[in-house]
Amino acid sequence: MALMAEKCRVCVTGAGGYVASSLLKLLLSKDYIVHGTVRDPSNGKYAHLKNLDKAAENLKLFKADLLDPDSLAAAIKGCNGVFHVASPVPPGSISNPEELVEPAVKGTLNVLKACSEENIKRVVFVSSVAASALDPNWPKGKPMDETCWSDSEFCKATNNWYFFSKTMAEKEAWSYAKQSGLDLVTVLPSLVIGPMLQKTTNASSLVLIKLLKEGYEELENKMRFLVDVRDLAEAFLLVYENPEAEGRYLCAAHTVKSEDLVAMLKKHYPNYNYPKRFTDVTEDTSFSSEKLQKLGWQYRPLEETLIDAVESYKQGGLLD
Repeated sequence: MALMAEKCRVCVTGAGGYVASSLLKLLLSKDYIVHGTVRDPSNGKYAHLKNLDKAAENLKLFKADLLDPDSLAAAIKGCNGVFHVASPVPPGSISNPEELVEPAVKGTLNVLKACSEENIKRVVFVSSVAASALDPNWPKGKPMDETCWSDSEFCKATNNWYFFSKTMAEKEAWSYAKQSGLDLVTVLPSLVIGPMLQKTTNASSLVLIKLLKEGYEELENKMRFLVDVRDLAEAFLLVYENPEAEGRYLCAAHTVKSEDLVAMLKKHYPNYNYPKRFTDVTEDTSFSSEKLQKLGWQYRPLEETLIDAVESYKQGGLLD
C-alpha cells in the first residue's frame, strides 16, 4: 500500500546529480510531480532533466543552496515528501576537514528543518555505507547491517574524512528526527554504478571508467560492493511509499573482486586498456541488504548493469 494514494508532489535535493537524475526519471514515470533543487536552473548542464519523459508538465527546478534555508523552504513548499540526495562538496582539495563535515551536517539539518516547517509526511535521506563501514569492533566475518555505525573517532584517527562526514550527517539527522517527530528513513548505498543520464562524470562512475582505460600496471584485488543506480532509485521509492519502512536500510546488491569485475567487462569489451595484473589483499568486510529485500527490493544482474554503464560512457564520449 502506497504511503500517498493521490498524485504526489515531492522534492528531490541535488536533482542534477548522478543518483538524483535516475530518481527523477523514476518518479516522473510514476506520475509524481517533482520539485528539483539545483544550483542554477538556467544552466545547460541540467538539460538532461528537462528532456526526461513527463518533465515538461511535472518537473519544476528550483535554484537552491543547502546552506540557504530560505531557498530550501521555497523548493519544499507544497510537497508531501522529500528525498534528500544532495551532499555539498567543497571546491578543490580539503585542507581542513571541517570544510567537508560542516556543510554536510548543516546542509542536512537545514533540509530537515524546512521539512518540519512544511509538515512533510516522510523524508528519505541518502546516507552511505561509509556511515556503517568503519567500526573496528564489529565482529570479524559478520556481515555489516543497519545496526553498524562507523566509529567517528576511528574515522578521524585514520583520516577517513568522507566516512566521518557521512556518519555525522546521518547521526545528526536521526537526532533531529527523534527530537522533532519527523518521519525519517535513511538509505545507505554502496558504490553506485550503471548508466549515466548527466553529461558530467561523477566519482563512482569514474571507478569503472578507470578500470576500462587507465591501463594500471598493478591493482589491488579489492572487494567491490556495487549497486545499480536504477535499483537504488527503486529502493528510495520503495521506502518512501511503504508505510512499514522505518530506520536505516543498507543498499548493496553485488560483492565482487576487482579481477572478477574486469573479467566480466573483458568478456563484452575486450579491447580496452585494463589493469595488467592484480595483487591479492586480505579483507573481511561484507554488507547485508536483507532488511531492504524483506521490504520487497530486487536488483538486476551485475552483467546488465556493466553493459548499460559502458554503453552510456561510450555515448557520452568518455571512453575515446
